[in-house]
Amino acid sequence: MDGEGIPVGLAVDGANRNDMKLVRETIESMPIKRPTPTEDEPQGMCMDKGYDFDEVRQIVEEFGFTAHICKRGVDAKLIKKTARQKARRWVVERTHSWMNRFRGILIRWNKKPENYVAMLHLAFAFITYRATGLFG
Repeated sequence: MDGEGIPVGLAVDGANRNDMKLVRETIESMPIKRPTPTEDEPQGMCMDKGYDFDEVRQIVEEFGFTAHICKRGVDAKLIKKTARQKARRWVVERTHSWMNRFRGILIRWNKKPENYVAMLHLAFAFITYRATGLFG
């Protein structure tokens, strides 16, 4: 496993809040100090179509990431054929699939936000541990 798609930041809000409104909070919540991106080694951030807004691109660039956001209304196969870009949506989908394997976060049963956040951190810890290859 290459380490792409490992969740390293977390922001929780109500289900009626658009994900794109939590981009800054999510990036700021990253507990790991990351290396400074360079032209030779840029750092990408893969996001799905729900983040296809100029505001999100500006925030991502502000933090030094290269945004990989699938455009709304454009098919990934068309992008791959015309722009010769590598489709990166699978990274996001794979990470969501990993998270959905944890019943405690798939459906939010916890009423207290701090309990739900604790469950998310536990799930992310398992995902990260598995990605290291130490399970075998």
